[in-house]
Amino acid sequence: MASEQVDDRGAPRGGITETTTGTAAPPEEGYRRGLGSRQIQMIAIGGAIGTGLFLGAGKAITKAGPSLILAYAVAGTVIFFIMRALGELLMYRPVSGSFSEYAREFLGPFFGFATGWTYWLFWVVTGITEVTAAATYVQYWWPAVPQWVSALVFTLVLYCANLISVKIFGELEFWFSMIKVTAIIGMILIGVGVLTLGFSDAGDTASMTLLWADGGFFPKGIGGTLMTLQIVMFSFLAVELVGVTAGESVNPEKTLPRAVNTVPWRIALFYVGALLVILSVVSWTAFEPGTSPFVAAFGKIGLPAGAAIVNFVVLTAALSSCNSGMYSTGRMLRDLAMNRQGPKLFTRLTANGLPLLGTSVSAALMTVGVWINYQWPSKAFDYVVAFATISGMWAWIMILAAHIRYRRAADRGRLPQSSFKAPCAPYASWISLAFIGSVVVLMGFDPDSRVSLYGAPVWAAGLVVAYFVLKARDPDTFRREETATKGNRRP
Repeated sequence: MASEQVDDRGAPRGGITETTTGTAAPPEEGYRRGLGSRQIQMIAIGGAIGTGLFLGAGKAITKAGPSLILAYAVAGTVIFFIMRALGELLMYRPVSGSFSEYAREFLGPFFGFATGWTYWLFWVVTGITEVTAAATYVQYWWPAVPQWVSALVFTLVLYCANLISVKIFGELEFWFSMIKVTAIIGMILIGVGVLTLGFSDAGDTASMTLLWADGGFFPKGIGGTLMTLQIVMFSFLAVELVGVTAGESVNPEKTLPRAVNTVPWRIALFYVGALLVILSVVSWTAFEPGTSPFVAAFGKIGLPAGAAIVNFVVLTAALSSCNSGMYSTGRMLRDLAMNRQGPKLFTRLTANGLPLLGTSVSAALMTVGVWINYQWPSKAFDYVVAFATISGMWAWIMILAAHIRYRRAADRGRLPQSSFKAPCAPYASWISLAFIGSVVVLMGFDPDSRVSLYGAPVWAAGLVVAYFVLKARDPDTFRREETATKGNRRP
């Protein structure tokens, strides 16, 4: 229905609908969905390429050397298991709420509430991360421009871009993703040309032996490789949005498996393949923290124009991700409000079907990134990456925990089996949970990452207080969720 047909609470007049499993599903009325299959697929592919690869990999290379390739391969395998777990859940019951809905159904109402707000926080912090990265890229051309100025300009421009209709948003994101994908493939082909044909300034020294020539494959030891896992995991954050997009598709039975099953080759090509070529063309010792390895590689092989082009591409990639973050946060706030888990005023839509108020509040919070860039320009990226990683991994934890509970119920015949079963389940989900837990522990040993572990308990305490306050004010909301949850976990 159109936005003017939605009542003050944002829910359809008939109330909350019931799914075939008996679980209360959040209403999705009011939005004008204009994302076609072509746009969704390209956004899904482009979601695997972001700041973590283009900028964060520079610091990771200096910490681990060529062994970073192995870190990406191992972490990528875990990400595939997470995505297959999400895929099984979505094929069991495709809902737009995704993580929070499954957490609410299989783990309890508090976890659904906490997951929704934490994932919103993740996108706000990710927006700060991407704006920070974009401001860093500007330094390549105009080093005299203060980093915080660039961050402020980008935040304002992207906020204005989100006043456009969803159809135009989808088209812009399609071309942003096309630029990223084309650029990565082009960089790999050029690197392979340098290795095989020997052209450019690096042609005489480029060789795969560089992967072990300067201090071996593990020049900083196994410990150095392990300490990069936080940066590696950050690179994969938001890959789960493939499942969310597919869950809203007209034909999820076909779209979802196709989208999820592209995860392995995307990781193999964009991360493992790209780094394998770059570190074979230029020794890992030539890279520096805070500098894109792609830009640095083109500079070393004597193609300054190529470096400038790549810098423009990664700038576009960062702005694209931030733009998606602003788009997502507005919707997340509205979904929370429609479930009476957020302020009622966030349910309102514009005449074009846009959650303007939620987007505005999220964009305003993203301006915190401007202050961070002003106070600590050299540490800004590290700080926000740490916060984004810890909040983003919460969604993965909820996906895996919910999947374990679902598989147990399905195997016992209490729930219908999914048509897209995750391989090696539930053992793969348990292993993935252990891997994520080890990454959190390792973050405590990194001074730059440790700051997020200080903030996580504060955020958790705030969620607990907010949950009990809301439950006391409107017990029917959470009682309704508890009833639905028990109904799907019937003995």
